[in-house]
Amino acid sequence: AAFSHQDVPFERVVEAVNPPRLLGRHPLCQVMLAFQNMPAAELSLGDDVLVTAERVATETAKFDLTFSVTDRYGAAGVPAGLAGELEYASDLFEEATAALLADRLVAVLTAVADDPDMAISSIGVVTAAERLALDAWNDTASLMPAAGPAGLFAWQVTAAPDAIAITAGDVRLSYAALDAASGRLAGRLFAAGAGPETMVAVLMERSADLVVAMLAIMKTGGVYVPLHPDWPDARLVGILKETAAQVIVVGQAQAAMLPAGHRAQVVITDTEIGGRGDRLPAAVPAEPPAGDSSGLAYVMFTSGSTGLPKGVMVTRRNLVALVADRCWRDGRHRRVLFHSSHAFDASIFEVWAPLLTGGEVVIAPAGSFDITGLAGLIGSGLIDSVFTTTAVFNLLAAESTDCLSGVAEVQTGGEACSPEAMAAVIGACPSVSVVHCYGPTETTVFATRYLVEAVATVAAITTGGQVPIGRPMSNTRAWVLDQWLRPVPPGSTGELYLAGAGVARGYLGQAGMTAERFVADPFAGDGSRMYRTGDLVRWSAQGETEAGRRNLVFAGRADDQVKIRGFRVEPGEVAWVLGRAPGVGQAVVTVREDVPGERWLAGYVVPAAGASLAGAQVRRWLASQLPGYLVPASVTVVGELPLTVNGKVDKAALPVPLVNGGGGRAARTPAEELLCGLFADVLGVPAVSIDDSFFDLGGHSLLATRLISRMRTALGVEVGIRAIFQAPTVAGLAGVV
Repeated sequence: AAFSHQDVPFERVVEAVNPPRLLGRHPLCQVMLAFQNMPAAELSLGDDVLVTAERVATETAKFDLTFSVTDRYGAAGVPAGLAGELEYASDLFEEATAALLADRLVAVLTAVADDPDMAISSIGVVTAAERLALDAWNDTASLMPAAGPAGLFAWQVTAAPDAIAITAGDVRLSYAALDAASGRLAGRLFAAGAGPETMVAVLMERSADLVVAMLAIMKTGGVYVPLHPDWPDARLVGILKETAAQVIVVGQAQAAMLPAGHRAQVVITDTEIGGRGDRLPAAVPAEPPAGDSSGLAYVMFTSGSTGLPKGVMVTRRNLVALVADRCWRDGRHRRVLFHSSHAFDASIFEVWAPLLTGGEVVIAPAGSFDITGLAGLIGSGLIDSVFTTTAVFNLLAAESTDCLSGVAEVQTGGEACSPEAMAAVIGACPSVSVVHCYGPTETTVFATRYLVEAVATVAAITTGGQVPIGRPMSNTRAWVLDQWLRPVPPGSTGELYLAGAGVARGYLGQAGMTAERFVADPFAGDGSRMYRTGDLVRWSAQGETEAGRRNLVFAGRADDQVKIRGFRVEPGEVAWVLGRAPGVGQAVVTVREDVPGERWLAGYVVPAAGASLAGAQVRRWLASQLPGYLVPASVTVVGELPLTVNGKVDKAALPVPLVNGGGGRAARTPAEELLCGLFADVLGVPAVSIDDSFFDLGGHSLLATRLISRMRTALGVEVGIRAIFQAPTVAGLAGVV
C-alpha cells in the first residue's frame, strides 16, 4: 500500500494521518531512514565554470535520528557498496551514543549481507567485548553452606547458646531458649501430622511465638504458609484450600478467626516460651538432606495479574542462598527489626538473616502501621538494621529522619526510590548506610543491592535520572534480555531475568504460569531456570565501581506500560518527575479509565513539610518538565498516601481525582460565556473560568482539535491549533476570536 501511494506529497500524508501536534518534536515520526539511490544531479554552466557540490550543514535536526544511505559506484558504474550518515538531535543523544547506534547498524547490515537467509531473531548486536563485560558483571559465584536452615540455626545454638536471639518488648530469648521452645512446638506439630513437604498454615500476629512457630515448622521439614489476621475470610479460605494445609498453627487470640469447614489439624500456640508443652519426640525427622534443593521452606502468596493471589514456592536452598550473602556479615546487621507483615516476603529477611548468622531479631509490636511508633522503635537504640518499603522510607525521611541516626544500615525498595529522600537521610545521619534493594518474591526477597554512604554519591548516581537498583547479590545472575532471550547492549533497555540459587520452584498448583515465568536459563548449561521479572532495566553508563561492573537502573514495567492517545506511557516515569516538583514530598501516578477506551493519568501529591500546594500549580510545573502526553490530566493534593499492610501505596484507596476549574473570573462578554461552556463541555468538567488553562484542566492536542471544531460551529470562526497552545485560557482565546 505504501508503494502504491509513493507519489503522494508528504503534506498530504500528514493531513491524512493527522497526528497530535507537539511543538517540541516532529508529529509523524522520530526516526527517518532515507535511501538515496537516484542518479546524482549535474549542473553545467559552460566549459569555463567548474561546478562542485558542497555540503551545507543544518543547525537543527528535523528528526531525533535520520539515517541517510547512498549508493556508491566505481569505474564504469560498478556498484561499490553504500555510504551512510547519521544525523541526530543533540539534546537527546550524546555523540558517542549516536556513533554506537551507527556501528551497530553496520554490524547488522554486514551480518545480513553475509547470510541473507538469517532469521532476524538470530542477529546479534552485542559485541564480543560487551558480552565479556556482561559475564564479568554476573560473576557472583560464592560458597554456600551445605546445611539447610535448621542445620545453620543448630550451629548457631552450639556456637553461642546464651546469645540473645529474640527481643520482643520485655521478652528476651537466648538461642538455647529459642531452640528449646521451637523443639517443643515441633514435637506437637509432628504429632499433628507435620512433616517434609507438609503445608503448615500459620494464623498469628507478629510476636516472639510467631518466630518460634516458623522455626518449629522448619525443624519438622514442613512448609510455612503465613496467614494474616487482617485478611478477609474469603482469602483465608482460598489459601487454605489451595495449599491443602494439613496443620494450622494459630494464636489463642486468633483462634476465633479460623474459617469454618477447614479440615486441618489445629495447634494453638502462645505457650511455648513459658516452657509448657510436650518434649520433642525422638521420631521427629531431620530436615531434608543437606543440599536438597527440592525441599520447600515456605509458600508466600502475592498479588496475581489475574486478581487472584498466587503462591510462590521457595525452597530451603533458596533461603540458605539469601542468608549466605556476604553483605549480612559486615557488622551492620547484628540486630534486625522485624516489623513487616509476616505475610510479606520482607519478613523472611527480617527473621532468618539474623537467626542464621548469629544475630538478634527485634520484634515490633503487633498492630496496624504507625509511622510514629515505628520511628520510636527504630530510634530506641535497639536496632542496627531495618528494611522499609519506599513509601515508608520517604515518610521517615520527611518526618522522622533523626530516628535513623543510631542505625547502621537502612534498606529500602519495592518502588522507585526518591533520591531526595535518600540524600535527606544521609545528610541528617552521616553514619547511616542506605541500600536500595530490589527483588521479587520469586527470587527469595532480595536479588540486587545498591549501597549509598554519602550525599555526594546520591548526586552522582542520579545524574541519569534515578537511583540504581544495584548489582546482583551472591550466587545471583541478572540478565537484561530482548524478546528472543538475547542480551541487549549495555545501556539499552530490556527485560530483567534473574537466575541463580535464589530462583524459587514456581507457583503452587499453577503449572502454566510457572512455565511462563520460570524459563530455561540459556546461559547456564546445567538445566537450571531463570525468572522473568516483567521489569524493564538497563545497565548504567555511569557509576562504574569495583571490577568494572556497572549498576542496573529500573526503567519501568513491561506489563504496566499503557498507551494514551497513541503514545506509550510509563506511569512510574511521570511519578518520578512529579516527585521532584517544588514543595512535593511524595507522589504517585495512576492510570484511570472512567470511560471505556479513554485512559488518562491522575497524579497525587503529598506536600513536603511546611509546603503549601495547589494541584493546578504542580501540574503547570509538570507541564514544563514533560511532553504534553505525559502530563496527568489532574493532580490532587492529599494529606497522606494510603498504604497497604505491607507498607506499599494502596492505589485502590486513593480518592477520586479532583479536576479543579471555575475558580477564576467569570465571563464578561457573550463570547467569553460561550467559550467557557465549550471548554467545560469538551473537557468534561462542571465549570471553567476565563482564567483556567485548557491544558491545566486535562486538555491535550486531540481535545484541542475537538474544541476547534466546536468553535467553528458555534462562533463561525476558524482558529488554528497553535492559537490554543499560545492562548490556552478563555480570556486569551476570546481575544484571538
